[in-house]
Amino acid sequence: MRLPGTRYQEHGWEQVRKLLGRCSLQAFRQLDMHLVLDPARHDALLDAYVDTLAAGLRAGERLARSEASGNSYGDSVCELALSLAFELHAHPSYWQAFVAALVADHARGGPSWTDPAAEAAQRKKVNDMYAGLRDKVDADNYIVATGRDCSPNKIYTYRMLDTAWHELAQLFADVDAHRERLAVILDRAPAALPLAVRDMKIGACQPEWIIGWSATQERYTGAPGPLHTRSKRFSSLKNNPARIAAMLAEIGGYEELSSNQDRADPWQEDAGEAASWLEDYWRVISASEQREAQGEDGVGPVVDLILPPPEPDDAEPADETEPAAGEGEAAPHDLAHDPVRLAAEQSIAVALSLPPRYLEVARAAQDTSSWTLRVLHDTTLPIRLAVYHKLLGPGDDSYPDAWLDAATGELPTLQQLAALDGISMPTLRKRRNEAIARLQAAYTGAT
Repeated sequence: MRLPGTRYQEHGWEQVRKLLGRCSLQAFRQLDMHLVLDPARHDALLDAYVDTLAAGLRAGERLARSEASGNSYGDSVCELALSLAFELHAHPSYWQAFVAALVADHARGGPSWTDPAAEAAQRKKVNDMYAGLRDKVDADNYIVATGRDCSPNKIYTYRMLDTAWHELAQLFADVDAHRERLAVILDRAPAALPLAVRDMKIGACQPEWIIGWSATQERYTGAPGPLHTRSKRFSSLKNNPARIAAMLAEIGGYEELSSNQDRADPWQEDAGEAASWLEDYWRVISASEQREAQGEDGVGPVVDLILPPPEPDDAEPADETEPAAGEGEAAPHDLAHDPVRLAAEQSIAVALSLPPRYLEVARAAQDTSSWTLRVLHDTTLPIRLAVYHKLLGPGDDSYPDAWLDAATGELPTLQQLAALDGISMPTLRKRRNEAIARLQAAYTGAT
């Protein structure tokens, strides 16, 4: 699948994933992984991991599996693996979630990183970390390339639709073998199936066909289709053919637009000349910066000021008024400064298909001066969101964007909120109802 700005969504991802998993296990053997138990050393461990992983990737970059094509833009599998590994520095929350999973394993059964029998589980955790990271990186690059909003969940949705279309195209390619199922999908008699669909392109795919394909998955494959699982990830698409059509059209349109990169056009011969020009440009800029730093006499830097620096203001700033007690204070349950706790929250959020920093960002979006927050100051954020879910519904316009699940545009489901709070559904409902009763009592007392 190609979309503007994306690099990790094409055919080479499976090889990139396998290469990162294999080299990560090698890196773990060279590192002191017991540092995961010390939150203060997590950043240093990340630096050491990325450096060791990069060295391992470069050591095998001439192997056939590393030199294999990773995408349609000319990136090799090794190049994609290297660039994604370095993205961990820009998005450390994925590393923190991975470390939190290792710490949880250690609490249950000791250091799993020293157990050869646990390598498969370790590789699975690494794969999960990079799977989330690649969607985040591609979503950010999509925003830069198009100016339109995007999220990792939306990238995941694009990929699901692209996969669904390819599987549907395979059914159409062998109509005789799948005539019964195609008749159900197209809602036609088996003898009346159109011949034109044998060589179907994504632009000709109807959204109703995608919905029908998903609905028939369980009957013909034994597993429910992505639009018909219990998960709420794609529930909004099942009854929204227009949105499916728009996303399919975007995938197909960009693949057709970018197909010129699949062949060598004459203009690409200028790439080497352009690269040489850029090298000269940066060489001149670097030399200029060095001369400026050394100064004309080679002793000190050149002070480049048109006006003299402003003099400090002698006036003492007025003391700010202290807020009244109880006003503007965040709930004590929400002050998650502990890195281990933050990492655990991020791990849970990722498992629920929410952004890793969902709780952290949602806390920051709270109106600390609101009456509701003052009354429910000793309740957790998931409980307060459950209260809003009950009183205002899951999709009220007054909710900050940070509270909403990007995949649905609504508050997380009660099941997700219960998991975020680490409690069961009955407990969530009980605490939610108690909080609503407190609000009603406080309102009655105020009036």
